[in-house]
Amino acid sequence: MPEHRVGTQEEGQAEREALLAKEKELTRLSDELAERRRQLPWVAVEKEYSFETTDGTRSLAELFDGRSQLLIYHFMFGPPYETGCPVCSSIADNFDPNAVHLAARDTTLLLSSRAPLEKLQAFKERMGWGLNWVSTAGGDFHRDLGFVNTEEELRPFLEGEIPPTVEQNARMCGTDAAGYVAEGPGMSAYALADGVVYRTYVTTARGLEPVMSYYGLLDRTAMGRNETGSQPHWLRRHDEY
Repeated sequence: MPEHRVGTQEEGQAEREALLAKEKELTRLSDELAERRRQLPWVAVEKEYSFETTDGTRSLAELFDGRSQLLIYHFMFGPPYETGCPVCSSIADNFDPNAVHLAARDTTLLLSSRAPLEKLQAFKERMGWGLNWVSTAGGDFHRDLGFVNTEEELRPFLEGEIPPTVEQNARMCGTDAAGYVAEGPGMSAYALADGVVYRTYVTTARGLEPVMSYYGLLDRTAMGRNETGSQPHWLRRHDEY
């Protein structure tokens, strides 16, 4: 017998219908949040940022590539990294096939990291992604959005007990814990109107879960995510499973 509670077909159907009501409630709430997100004030980006691309140095406005909207995923690949973060890599796996559909809706999607462009391009080739990936070339773009931490800011964390997942991911990236957590993941959204770039949205941490579609799928299985602190983190780059 399985360890989980077992019921009759009638019991399962009744509880499924009750759960469905809550799922529909969540869907409606998600729609409301999406509308509130769209109603956030646009903030003009007044600082000049430059990015290294395969086509040379580009401004933030030029990254739109002729479209009116831009989504940037801040990929954890810092200057000391030898290879990209495995968690960010799993997210890019989900982004890659969607870029063409977003482009059809007037939206450019790309990755941005602080590592040198040649490192990013080599890893992109290894992963087989078609996404454009830019380097901030030592600029403050990620820092200004809260996705880079200084050694001083990290000291309380680093002087404590480092979580095994952090140590594991740092090793997988070819750096130490301090080098790894100096970077942070995130997504920022922009609109271009009358030649002015506006920042319209920023998110990080669990706000990124919608682009980690494997979690939504696992949430619908009997075992769920099945992640505990005692287990090594299961995510790997797709060519390492």
